[in-house]
Amino acid sequence: MSSTEADIDYQRQTFEYAPCAEQRADHVAAGPHPIVVVGAGPVGLATAIDLARHDVPVVLVDDDCALSTGSRAICFAKRTLDIFDRLGCGDRIVDKGVRWHLGKVFLRDRQVYAFDLLPESGHQRPAFINLQQYYVERYLLDVARGMPNIEIRWKSRAVAVQQHADHVALTIETPDGGYVLRGRYVVAADGSRSALRKLLGQESHGHTFRDRFLIADVKMDAPFPAERWFWFDPPFHPNQSVLLHRQPDNVWRIDFQLGWDADPALEKAPERVRARVQALLGAEVKFELEWVSVYTFSCVRMDAFRHGRVLFAGDAAHCVSPFGARGANSGIQDAENLAWKLAYVLQGKAPESLLDSYASEREFAADENIRNSTRSTDFITPKSAVSRVFRDAVLTLARDHAFARQLVNSGRLSVPAVLHDSPLNTADVDGFAGAMAPGAVCVDAPVAGGDGKPWLLPHLGDAFVALIFGAPAGLDALAAEALRQLQRGDIPLRVVFVTDAAIQASAQAWPGAVVLRDVEGLAARRYDARAGTCYLIRPDQHVCARWRGVDARRVAEALARATGNAASTARQSAQAPAPALA
Repeated sequence: MSSTEADIDYQRQTFEYAPCAEQRADHVAAGPHPIVVVGAGPVGLATAIDLARHDVPVVLVDDDCALSTGSRAICFAKRTLDIFDRLGCGDRIVDKGVRWHLGKVFLRDRQVYAFDLLPESGHQRPAFINLQQYYVERYLLDVARGMPNIEIRWKSRAVAVQQHADHVALTIETPDGGYVLRGRYVVAADGSRSALRKLLGQESHGHTFRDRFLIADVKMDAPFPAERWFWFDPPFHPNQSVLLHRQPDNVWRIDFQLGWDADPALEKAPERVRARVQALLGAEVKFELEWVSVYTFSCVRMDAFRHGRVLFAGDAAHCVSPFGARGANSGIQDAENLAWKLAYVLQGKAPESLLDSYASEREFAADENIRNSTRSTDFITPKSAVSRVFRDAVLTLARDHAFARQLVNSGRLSVPAVLHDSPLNTADVDGFAGAMAPGAVCVDAPVAGGDGKPWLLPHLGDAFVALIFGAPAGLDALAAEALRQLQRGDIPLRVVFVTDAAIQASAQAWPGAVVLRDVEGLAARRYDARAGTCYLIRPDQHVCARWRGVDARRVAEALARATGNAASTARQSAQAPAPALA
């Protein structure tokens, strides 16, 4: 990171509008663009970068020409950090962010209990970092601007949409007038007030909570540690809740519950905000207000995330209350799920029906996030005398009794959904223990070898991976040759071995494969692996199949299922059965 970065005011940076090719009078259309992404926030940028990594050209349009204002989304979870690593900005985001994994819950002026979100070692990334959204947007933008197959168009507002059999036509309004932008598919990542959602006549359904919160970004030198502190009914803000998070640059994010009857305009008055902050910090602490907002939150989603050739992602598709950091994290996971599927469809590697799995998988994940977020909000903001009595009793008991701590809900923090029922999964036929079932996101572990990358996940990358535990020499010749033939097929397949054997000799036994050493044995334990265990991993690093031995036919069938090609593969298998390989 540059030593002068702290002096850059990212919230005041603007980006230059420039007319595009379609606006020239002599422009001759060469056909629709492969992908148009609407919205240059974190989700739109992540989608564009991921598509570009799959060699898909992208036009990214945004109705503004600046980064977000205020902290907004600040808590980025370990899974999201793993995705940022793959997109090329993980180090920069983690280095700038504030790492944390401890949380504390208070009732009035006493601590109820503390929790640790990452109690085990052996992970490259922390459980969470806190980082203002404008930093994340800028770091993603820097990656996007360095990719020749991403074109970014600022001050370009979508004002009409029309779907055709083979493309979508967007009418784009700019400072120089309007033009028609055509894309084979459109990703709507234009936020909670999505213009594209309205233009298609779609709505989000769910529950809007009758409560308001004040956000204050406060710059100060304070003794608070880098932890998540949550107060119920504190003496400095009685009968309400308060949440405190540390951010970079000595900025602290404080959320004050206000109640439904609070006047938003009145509560944003600087003197009123200062009084609330001073009551929390104490009279002697000096601070400056950086940003203030009052929000009402909802837990809602669209009924369907796919509408023909328009696919919705992030807040455009679903919104949750902020307790649990499930909004931006879920949106980034939408982007990762969608990008490889669009790329495979556009490149002829998968049928268009594969896009339906994006909708079903991420609708399931949205329902899980909404369910957890709603439960958190109901606990934090009880709406009846009975529910408040229950909440306070739970908090009181939690001081001394472990069973009650499990009932305390100040925000069940973001974890990736396990897509157990995904149509892309192949069900287990062998016995396994542990969490790495089909539909689960891969976890990290320390490794050696493989060009000096000391962690497992970076070796999985953007492609399908056959992750095999054991040395290449452990496979018989027939199994090895069948797997090599599969590598040369239409679907790119990377082979990664995780072994305790000598890496150099193992790599020579299988040129072109990645051979890693499980330096602490954590990879084998976390994947419940023994010699010969084989996992098939999707490009978004989800497990889609696993076996206790390498069987080329099974791998081929699982690969076909995971790309939506299962029907054609089944026909081929019936015509030309392959031998099982152990």
